[in-house]
Amino acid sequence: MTCRLIALASLKGGCGKSTLALNLAAGLARRGGTLGLLDADPQGALQHWAAWGPEQGLPQVLAGGTDPVAALAQAARQFDTVVVDCPPSLDMVITGAILEHVDMVLIPVLPSALDLWAGAGTAEAVAEARQRNPALGAWMLLNQVEPRSALSRAMTQALSGLTIPTLENRVRRRAAFRLAAVEGVSVYQLGARGREAAREIDQVIEEALQT
Repeated sequence: MTCRLIALASLKGGCGKSTLALNLAAGLARRGGTLGLLDADPQGALQHWAAWGPEQGLPQVLAGGTDPVAALAQAARQFDTVVVDCPPSLDMVITGAILEHVDMVLIPVLPSALDLWAGAGTAEAVAEARQRNPALGAWMLLNQVEPRSALSRAMTQALSGLTIPTLENRVRRRAAFRLAAVEGVSVYQLGARGREAAREIDQVIEEALQT
C-alpha cells in the first residue's frame, strides 16, 4: 500500500499551520492505519506540543532534522499516512522540495489581506512544485474564521480569484484549539470541550480526501 503524504504550508507565519497539522493528523489517525506527524518546522512547535502533553493520545511526532526531505522519505516507508508541518516562509526552498514529494498540500489562510497575499505566493510555490510533481493536489483552507465577520465573508470571494481552489469547509476561531495546545493534546482529547472543533476537523478531512 502506498503511503499518503499530506503537507501543510504557508508563506506567512501565525496562520495556525502547526495547530491544524496536529489536529488533522489526530483526526486521520482515528480512521485507522498507522500515522506519522513530521515536524519539518525548525521551531519544533509540534515536538514541544507532544512533550507537553500525556504520553498517549497524540500521533507520533517525528523530527525533520537537518534534512526534512530525507526524513519524509523515511517516514513514508514506516507509516500509512504522513502529515508534514512545513517550515515557515524563510524556508520556502525546503517547503518547495517537500511539495515535490507529497500527494496533497493544504494552505491555511486567515481572514486578512496579508494572508490573502501570502496565499497567492504559496500558490506560486505549488505551481513550481507541480512541474516535478504534476499530481500534487492543493487547496486553500480558511482558518480562524468568524462567521459573522464581513472580512471572513469577503475572504471567501477574494480567494476564488486564486488558481488554487478553497475547501468549502473551514475552521472557526475557537478557544478549544488554544486549550488543546496548552494541555498538549488534540481537540479530540478534550471531550465535550472540543466536540465542535473536532467536528470541523473531521469535515475538512472528509472534503480533502474526496477532492
